[in-house]
Amino acid sequence: MQNKGLIKLFAILFGLVSLYQLSFTFFATKVENDAKAYAENNVVDNDARQKAALETKYLDSVANKDVLDLGVTKYSYNDVRDKEMNLGLDLKGGINAILQVSVKEVLRSLSNDSKNEAFNKALESADERQKSSNATYLDLFFEEFEKVAEDTKLSDPSIFGTKALSDKISFNEDNFSVRETLQEEINSSIGTAFEVLRSRIDKFGVTSPNIQRIGNSGRIQIELPGAKDIERVTKLITSKAELQFWEVYTNAEVQGFFFSANAKVAELLKDDTVTEQVKDSTKKDDIDDLLGETPDSTKVQKNLFTYLFPVVAQSQQQVSSLVAQAKVTDTARVNSLLKKKEIRDLLPSELRYVKFLWDYKTNKSDDGTEIIGLYAIKSNRNDKANIEGDVILDAAQVFDQLNKPEVSMTMNSSGTKQWSKLTGDNIGKFVAIVLDDYVYTAPKINQKLGSMSSISGGSMTIEEAEDIATVLKAGKLPAAARIIQIEVVGPSLGQEAIDASFLSFGLAIFLVLIWMILYYGKAGLFADVALLVNILFIFGILASFNAVLTLPGIAGIILTIGMSVDANVIIFERIKEGLFGKKGLKQSVEEGFSVKGALSAIIDANITTLLTGIILYVFGSGPIKGFALTLMIGIATSLFTAVFITRLLIDGAINKGTNLTFNTSFSKGWFQNINVEFLKKRKIAYIISGAIILAGIASIFSIGLKQGVDFKGGRSYVVRFDESMSATEVAGTLKDAFGTAPEVKTYGSDNQLKITTVYRIEEEGQEVDEEVQNTLFTGLKPYLGNTTYENFKPGFEKQGAGVMSYMKVEPTIADDIKTDALYAVFGSLLVVFLYILLRFRKISYSIGAVVAVFHDVLIVLGVFSITYSFMPFDMEIGQSFIAAILTVVGYSLNDTVVIFDRIREFVGDYKNRPLGENVDKAVSSTLGRTINTSLTTLLVMLAIFLFGGDSIKGFMFALIVGVIVGTYSSLFVATPIMYDASIKEKKNK
Repeated sequence: MQNKGLIKLFAILFGLVSLYQLSFTFFATKVENDAKAYAENNVVDNDARQKAALETKYLDSVANKDVLDLGVTKYSYNDVRDKEMNLGLDLKGGINAILQVSVKEVLRSLSNDSKNEAFNKALESADERQKSSNATYLDLFFEEFEKVAEDTKLSDPSIFGTKALSDKISFNEDNFSVRETLQEEINSSIGTAFEVLRSRIDKFGVTSPNIQRIGNSGRIQIELPGAKDIERVTKLITSKAELQFWEVYTNAEVQGFFFSANAKVAELLKDDTVTEQVKDSTKKDDIDDLLGETPDSTKVQKNLFTYLFPVVAQSQQQVSSLVAQAKVTDTARVNSLLKKKEIRDLLPSELRYVKFLWDYKTNKSDDGTEIIGLYAIKSNRNDKANIEGDVILDAAQVFDQLNKPEVSMTMNSSGTKQWSKLTGDNIGKFVAIVLDDYVYTAPKINQKLGSMSSISGGSMTIEEAEDIATVLKAGKLPAAARIIQIEVVGPSLGQEAIDASFLSFGLAIFLVLIWMILYYGKAGLFADVALLVNILFIFGILASFNAVLTLPGIAGIILTIGMSVDANVIIFERIKEGLFGKKGLKQSVEEGFSVKGALSAIIDANITTLLTGIILYVFGSGPIKGFALTLMIGIATSLFTAVFITRLLIDGAINKGTNLTFNTSFSKGWFQNINVEFLKKRKIAYIISGAIILAGIASIFSIGLKQGVDFKGGRSYVVRFDESMSATEVAGTLKDAFGTAPEVKTYGSDNQLKITTVYRIEEEGQEVDEEVQNTLFTGLKPYLGNTTYENFKPGFEKQGAGVMSYMKVEPTIADDIKTDALYAVFGSLLVVFLYILLRFRKISYSIGAVVAVFHDVLIVLGVFSITYSFMPFDMEIGQSFIAAILTVVGYSLNDTVVIFDRIREFVGDYKNRPLGENVDKAVSSTLGRTINTSLTTLLVMLAIFLFGGDSIKGFMFALIVGVIVGTYSSLFVATPIMYDASIKEKKNK
C-alpha cells in the first residue's frame, strides 16, 4: 500500500480532532452532572420544578467560569456547551413542535375580512381540500376561486383591491399577478412570525434550540432539547406578538430612585450576604464555592447595585433612554427586587406607574460576561401603550443619504395621527418600540413625524435595522401560530433512554469485538481497532458539526458498524481464499485489499447505501433525516477505517514477521469447500417467500397495521403509574371520559401505559389541548393516588405517576408525513435500481436487487401486521419504523451487491462455465462472509433489543426481522431472480 505515512498521519490527526471535539461533551456533561447533584442536595420535598430551577441557578453561576484548560486556551461552561454533541428529543427530553401560520387568516386580513361570496366560498373549499392534499393553501384557494369567481377578479375592491394594498395591487389586475403579490405578502407574514419566534426562543435559555421554516407551507419547526417547562414553552411559541410604542423615562429621571432603592435593598438584605472567598491553591472549588455560598469567608453586604449598574447622567450629553445594565444571570433577581412593595413605595408620584423592561439583545463585557440593558417605560394605570402595533402597514431596512442603515416605517391613517402626536409631544425625548415586553430600540425624537418616518442611530448595523423592521411588521401578524404537531418527552424518560441505549450499545460493541477475535484471531483484533477508530470518527464528526444524535441516528451508526465489520469480513475471506490456494501471505493480503479482490464489492455496497442515505436526507424529515445523516457520515468513516486502518495494522504485523492465519482453532475450516446448489432450491424458496408474503398481505388487508399518531393523527400519552395497571380496565374507564374507548397498551413495564386517542383532534387551539389533557387526568384520577394535575402534566422529572411523554399530530400534517415517507422509500429504491443498472450493465441485476428489497419490506410489514396485537412492546408504524425499514433496505442491498459482485467476477473469469454453475459457486464462496456479517449485526441488534429502552424495542424488532429476511433474500430471492431474468433476457435476444 502506497502513502502509508500520509494515511497514518491523517488517521492520527483526525483521531485527535475527534477526541478534542468529544472532550467538550465530556466536560459539559460533567458540569451538568454537578448541577444535578447540587439540585438533588438542595431541593425541598423533591419538587421537580424547584429542582429544575436549582439546576439552572447552578449552571448560570458557572456559565463564564473556566471548565477546560488546554494550556494555550481556556473554555468556560458556555463555550463547551456550545460545542458539545447535541442529543435529540428521544434521548434528552424536551419539545419538538411544528407550527402553522394560518394562510387563511393572512388572506382574510389582507382582504380586510372581505364579505365577497366567491372569496369566502373559495376559502371554505380550500379548507376542505387541505385535509387530504399536499398542495399549499394558496394554490388550493386560487384553484377554488377560479371555479366560482365567474367575472370577479381578486383585484376587485371587495377583495384585495383595498386602499391598504393599492400600491401593490392595481385595479382590474389579472389574477395571476395578484397571486404573486399575495404569495409575497404571505411569505413576509411567515418570515415575520419566524423572526418573532426565533427571538423568543433565543431568550428561553435551552441548549442548542433549532427553528426552521418548512418551505413555503407556512409551517415552522421548533425543537427545544432539554426544555422542561412545557406549559411555558407552548405559551411562548403560540401567543400573538404584541408590538407597542411607549414613552420612556431617561436615566437622569430615574437615577434618584435607584440610589434610594439601593439603600433600601441593603436594609432589606442586611442578613443576606455574599462571600468573598479567600484564595487557597490547595483547595478546589466545590459546588458551594462556585455559587458563593461558602460559610467560612469574608462577608460582603448586598444591595441593589450588587446586581444592577445604573447608567448615571452627570451632564446633558449623558442623558440616555438606557437607565441601567445588569448581568443576564442577575435579571431575575433585579426584577424581584424592583417589584418589592417596599421598593415601589419609594417611587415619586411622577414615576408611580413606571415599568422596567430589558433590552432584546445582550452584549459581552471584557471578561466575557453577558450584559443586558434596562429601560424605564412610562406606563399608566391601565398599562395601555400609546400606540399598538396593528397600525403599521409596512417596514423595511433601507439606507439614508450617507449610506447608513435605517428603518423605514409606514402607518395607516389612525396610526399616523397617534404617531404624529406622540412624536410631537416628545421632541428631544425618547420613544421605545417594544415587542413581547422586550425593548428593541428607544430612539431620540428630533422632529414631529407623519405616516412615513424612519428610525436610525449612529451605530445601528444592517442586522439591527433588519431586526427592528421585522419587529415593526410583527405588529400586523394576522394570527398566532398554531401547533399542528408536537412531541414532548419528559426528562425522566429521556434519561432512561440514554442509560438504556448506551448500555446496550456498549454491550453490543463488546460482543462484536469478542466475536471478531474468536473468529479471525489477531486479524480480528486489528479489525476491532479499526472498528473502534470508526466509532470515534463518527462521534467526533457529529460533535464537530453540532449534529443531533437520536435513536434512529444510533440505528444509522449500527448499520455503518455492520458495514465496517462487513468490509473487513469480505477482505479477510478473500485473503483466506488466497492462503487456501497456497498463495503467500503478502500476495494474499495484496489481492484481498485490491479492486479485483474485495475492494470492488465494498465500494459498490457503500455507494448503494450512500445513495439511499442521500435520498432519505432530501425527502425525509425528523427521525429519517437523523438516520440519514449518521448513515452518510458512517459510510465515509467505515470505508476509510476498514480498508486503510486495517491494512496499516496487517502490513505492520507482516513486516514484523507475524504469521497471520485469519482464523483460530475455533473457526478453522469453517465455510471451506462449500458448494451449495442454490438455484436448484429456488422454486422452494419462491413458494416459501410467496406464502409468507401472501399471509402478510392478507393480514394487512384484514387486520391492518397499527399506525402511529404521526401517520394517522391523534394524541398519544405515555403515562406511568405507581403500581401495575390493566390496559383493558383503563381503556374502559377512559371510555366514559372520552366518549369512545381510546387505544391503551402496556408500554415497557406493567406500570406504564401508552394511551392513544383521536378525541377532539379535529378541533384547533391550545385551549383544546389543555382540555383534552385535563379530561385524561380526570379519567385516570382513580389510579393516580395523590398526584396533582400540576405534577401529572408532561415536563419536569417525575418521581411518581404522570405523563412521561406526549405526542399530538393533526390529521392534515399526518398525511403529509406519510407521503414524505413514501417518497423517501420509493425514491431511494429508484436511485439504487439505476445505480446497479449502471454498475453491472444488466437490467437483470437491478431487477433481482429491487425485487429482493420489496420482498424484505413486505415480509417485515406482514410480520408487524400479524404480531402487533400480542407482542409485549409497541409496534406502531410511524416515522421511526420508516427509518427501520430503510435500514433493512440498506442492509439487504449491501448483502445483495456483495454477492452480485462476486457473481460478475466468476462470470468474467470462467466464461466457459454455464451461468447457473458460476452463480452457485459465487454464492457458495461468499457464504462465510454472509453468515458472519449477519451474525455480528444480529448480535448488536439483539443486545439493544433486549437491554435498550422501551421506546426503541419495536424499532429494533423491525431491524432484527429485516436482517434475517435480508440475509435469506440475498441468497434465495435476489440471486435466483437475477438468474431467471438473465436467462429470459438471453432468450429474448
